[in-house]
Amino acid sequence: MRTALVIGSGLIGTSAALALSQRGVVVHLTDHDPEQARTAAALGAGTDEAPGGPVDLAIVAAPPAHVAATLADAMRRGVARGYLDVASVKGGPRRELEALGLDLSAYIGSHPMSGREKSGPLAATGDLFEGRPWVLTPTRDTDTEVLNLALELVSHCRAVPVVMDADAHDRAVALVSHMPHLVSSMVAARLENAEEAAVRLCGQGIRDVTRIAASDPRMWIDILSANPGPVADLLADVSADLDETVQALRALQSSDEAKRRVGANGIEDVLRRGNAGQVRVPGKHGAAPLTYETVAVLIDDQPGQLARIFADAGAAGVNIEDVRIEHATGQQAGLVQLMVDPKAAPVLSTALRERGWALRQ
Repeated sequence: MRTALVIGSGLIGTSAALALSQRGVVVHLTDHDPEQARTAAALGAGTDEAPGGPVDLAIVAAPPAHVAATLADAMRRGVARGYLDVASVKGGPRRELEALGLDLSAYIGSHPMSGREKSGPLAATGDLFEGRPWVLTPTRDTDTEVLNLALELVSHCRAVPVVMDADAHDRAVALVSHMPHLVSSMVAARLENAEEAAVRLCGQGIRDVTRIAASDPRMWIDILSANPGPVADLLADVSADLDETVQALRALQSSDEAKRRVGANGIEDVLRRGNAGQVRVPGKHGAAPLTYETVAVLIDDQPGQLARIFADAGAAGVNIEDVRIEHATGQQAGLVQLMVDPKAAPVLSTALRERGWALRQ
């Protein structure tokens, strides 16, 4: 691939353009808002000048509701040898293109499984997709050349290609992305009118659960409008679990010992099923999840503290697998939780204590 046209200069389009430009591909940028394309170009993502002829690959990074129309326009104008979209739903746009009677041999659907809570070209980074799955949903008619162009794009973005059926993809993202986002929003909504004294008690748990609720509602309306059925089916299952959990909690309030046992069993069931589901979440680099041990370090909120901890861990020969930071309420201090291999935990703990760090047991 030597040339590409990115149609849509938001977070995903600009991030892909940055990655391609960094690999030497000549990228042309366009957007319904020319200022967006100019901003992306100024960031080094390419040029907002129109290509002089057909490019190798056109990448449509438009909202799901506009993907089919944007693709159809580009295909009718013959702007590229191959066409690809990066929308978060795949079945609907494909069926719309089929209904328009377009030749789909030059088209392949795709969805990079990466993003941020922020949107727009200023939020874009060239490494946004690194190590992340990038789903490809070729049709029966997709040319091998177009599939290869898509694989080259994924390689340039340092992502991991995953080939799926379009409708299977939509059911999968409903489960792992769309439904969790709505649940996160519903939990966060409980905080909107909560008493300030209660909100001040928020810890890392509520931050983890509500983090994705900060995303742009307009973007999510576009996404959910394109995949409502599978998401509604999953939420119906969650609703049934909620009803049973509410009943179990009410039973725990009873003065009747037998009812309390039934309630406790109901709560234990949902918690155990949650355990069973959580361990299936892929671990580091998509591998099977591993159990890490946590070394908790108390720090002051001052510049350079994290860098010192990582440097001291490196000097001890310990690889930090993951890290979490919990800030103390009302204090300029926090707790850094370092997740490491269980065998390395004693080594790290000893090394950090020797270097003057305060550890929480």
